[in-house]
Amino acid sequence: MNYAEALEFLLSFTDMERGVQKSASPAMSIASVRSLLSRLNDPHLGRRTVHITGSKGKGSTATMVASILNQSGASTALFTSPHLHSFTERIRLDGTPVSPEEFAAGLTAIRPAVEAEQASVHGDVSTFGVLTALFFWLARAQAHGVDWQVVEVGLGGTFDATNVFDSVDATVITPISLEHTAILGNTVEEIARDKAGIIKPGSICVLAPQKSPGVAEVVRARCDEAGARLVDVSAGYRADLTEKHVYGQAFRLRSPRGVRTMRLQMLGRHQLDNALTAVATVEALRQAGADIGERAITDGLARAKVPGRLEVMGQNPLIVADGAHNGESAAALAVALREYFEWKRCFLVLGVTRDKDLRAIGFELAPLAEMIICSAFQNARSRDPYTMIQEIGFLGPPAVAEPNVSAAIDTALAHAGADDLVCIAGSLYVVAEARERLLGESVVRR
Repeated sequence: MNYAEALEFLLSFTDMERGVQKSASPAMSIASVRSLLSRLNDPHLGRRTVHITGSKGKGSTATMVASILNQSGASTALFTSPHLHSFTERIRLDGTPVSPEEFAAGLTAIRPAVEAEQASVHGDVSTFGVLTALFFWLARAQAHGVDWQVVEVGLGGTFDATNVFDSVDATVITPISLEHTAILGNTVEEIARDKAGIIKPGSICVLAPQKSPGVAEVVRARCDEAGARLVDVSAGYRADLTEKHVYGQAFRLRSPRGVRTMRLQMLGRHQLDNALTAVATVEALRQAGADIGERAITDGLARAKVPGRLEVMGQNPLIVADGAHNGESAAALAVALREYFEWKRCFLVLGVTRDKDLRAIGFELAPLAEMIICSAFQNARSRDPYTMIQEIGFLGPPAVAEPNVSAAIDTALAHAGADDLVCIAGSLYVVAEARERLLGESVVRR
């Protein structure tokens, strides 16, 4: 298969991200993923593993951890989701996305096993389950061998397709908030219980700073049950911001190992918490015997970058895009917009999927906005912009609807002056289309 044919095959299965349900059966089970991996001779085994879950910050934290490990001289494989422009972004070997040719060749190689699993008693496979197997296959096929794999959970933890390990070196749990309540639970504690299901016996569990004390209680109980060593980042680590500008920030990191000065390309105080969590993770791994030097930590953080997270896309007017997809993410975005940038008026371009709590996002961002431009985007789960107006139109600023992101940006730019801010927020699909419109990036999602 070439890349286009590989995508057609990949997207022929159930895909919850796109809202495509091929049958009435539930999404691919862990038993089915394990069965598929067994057909491929267990490509997920044979290398050291860091497994990361959480409601927000897990992609950034995973990228930071992989970058530090890579700077230490180790070969790394990083699995994240979703992507902005191309599925190849989800699988990075030594920091570089696999090529379309590698992606297609890998999917061609595992296709017989996927089709055999699809025809088995386990039922339908899913796009994400196939991607998970493809990641492990490509990590094993890396010519010079992969030392570490950093794996981000897709949804939840206990029942996620990536939860196929009997043991891992470290589990990382980033901030947990209410999300996917119909699937994961109605309280933060219930969601934490689901996510804590990836904690394995005898492993290290690194817990990022949390807003809800109930999360720590749930995770601590799971660690006690599994015999895992808990590293509570909030108890031993602190970041003091020392410098910030449009394209980066510096901070003083205080940890049990002393005080260091660090730099990040990524903006926002929430990224400082992600950096603390990443450093706590690699320090715990180093304590367990991993060869990770001080310079690797400093350089790894400085090199780490995730597009679409508080990303500056233009100036005069200032244009900032962020995939703030729930209330807490929107709150962090609102704080960052006030603390990291100077602007007079804010014109908010907002688009979300139908399953998101739009009002929670609106309550956080509307107080900043001179106008809200509600936008649809190219995904079956895109919320209708006119329906969005009905849900958040009462929050204060005038709200208008546009049929697509490009038109929404045009509307914002028509109103914004050189000293104003255009903030593009919500789904990463919106951010991706904004990057296409403003930066010339190509969107390849089908």
